[in-house]
Amino acid sequence: MTDPYFPFDNTFARLPEGFFARQSPVPVRAPSLIVSNDKLASDMGITLGAESTLAQMLAGNVLPKGAEPLAQLYAGHQFGQFNPQLGDGRALLLGEVVDRFGIRRDIQLKGSGPTPFSRGGDGRAWLGPVLREYVVSEAMAALGIPTTRALAAVRTGDVVYRDGPMPGGVLTRVAGSHIRVGSFQVFAARQQFDHLQQLFDYTVARHDPEVVDPLQFLENVISRQTDLVARWMAVGFIHGVMNTDNCAISGETIDYGPCAFLDSYHPETVFSSIDRMGRYAYGAQPDLILWNLAQLASALLPLTPDPQAALPDYQAVIQNGAEKMQHAWLRHMAPKIGLKEPRAEDKALIHELLQLMADGGSDFTNTFRALAETGTARNDVANREAYDDWHIKWRARSAKESDPQTVMLNANPAFIPRNHHIEAMIQGAVSGDESLLHKLIAAHESPFDPRPDTDDLRKPPLDAERVSATFCGT
Repeated sequence: MTDPYFPFDNTFARLPEGFFARQSPVPVRAPSLIVSNDKLASDMGITLGAESTLAQMLAGNVLPKGAEPLAQLYAGHQFGQFNPQLGDGRALLLGEVVDRFGIRRDIQLKGSGPTPFSRGGDGRAWLGPVLREYVVSEAMAALGIPTTRALAAVRTGDVVYRDGPMPGGVLTRVAGSHIRVGSFQVFAARQQFDHLQQLFDYTVARHDPEVVDPLQFLENVISRQTDLVARWMAVGFIHGVMNTDNCAISGETIDYGPCAFLDSYHPETVFSSIDRMGRYAYGAQPDLILWNLAQLASALLPLTPDPQAALPDYQAVIQNGAEKMQHAWLRHMAPKIGLKEPRAEDKALIHELLQLMADGGSDFTNTFRALAETGTARNDVANREAYDDWHIKWRARSAKESDPQTVMLNANPAFIPRNHHIEAMIQGAVSGDESLLHKLIAAHESPFDPRPDTDDLRKPPLDAERVSATFCGT
């Protein structure tokens, strides 16, 4: 079999040294490949080659030809508090590939050892978060949600210590780029305006070549991020740690740490073990993304000739972002009840159903899917008399649509990566049983298409199976 081949065409590594620290991965004891994403590799023009050699490369023991590993610098607001220097503490950008669609994508190793930005950490990842990100990010892609992708997961053969000894792993992550809101914040905070301008020029050339000024760039990022969060809301996804360093300029979902999908619906639901005040609860995400983007606006403002004079324009763009968020929410939530061309008054109809679901703790995914499959979700809500009143209004509204059931079936997945299945998959993999991992990967390639062998993935957790907290993995 041929050796692995990555057609690297690196550009970020050509930026000044102040943007990153060059760093080689730290070798591991006994790497072995768990899973690789053959379709994604093919799309990127990558030859995966022999498993043993690929495992060595994607664990960091051997560098692929053309790789220029580096840890990126960035800052960020973490739970509202500004940290002036973060950076890749356990990840390395190997380089970039231009895929067969002409799209430039980063290839990054996550869990590849300490870097100058590790802040005392070991720079490693244990197997659980690696497999969680692999499954959930690929499921998100199949759901049609912009996201980083997973190219491979590797066991390291080393032990990582968290609450106790755990098996180590490395994820190979693919992204449109790893440039974040925090990438701009670090240079603005340091008043390194030459670097800030260089980053802006690089990012615009890569993601927004039609942009002529920072204000237009900000508007584009707002459009991407509000659309992204609206898509999260429509599938019941909770990111869990929406810090500005986890907010990608590309508009992709990035950093699947304490993420989770809703089972029982309530807007205040939190899973992240470190979110004790509910800052990043499910229902808080639309407001928080605008807060994050206001921080981006502040970082971009020094690029204007007269920041004080430009301030009102930047404020207006952020304020208009709230309207964009509302429009995006309606655009992605309305199809869930069969409305392809939503009207402003449809918001009330959607919110009324959501309130019925919240009052009785209805399962988010199954309630909407029941409506799509049978035309009613009466058995999925507690207050059935109130539901009947809603159903009459919904039938009258949906009757004005051409094919509401098809719209609903295309908008409501039959199943999502439920927390209890993810946890069971991790526990199995830790003990050497990877069967559930491969089942989840295969099933979530087609989340809108139920099959007999995926019926168990549609069931909500029993009380004993509920997962109440998810963890970062650091």
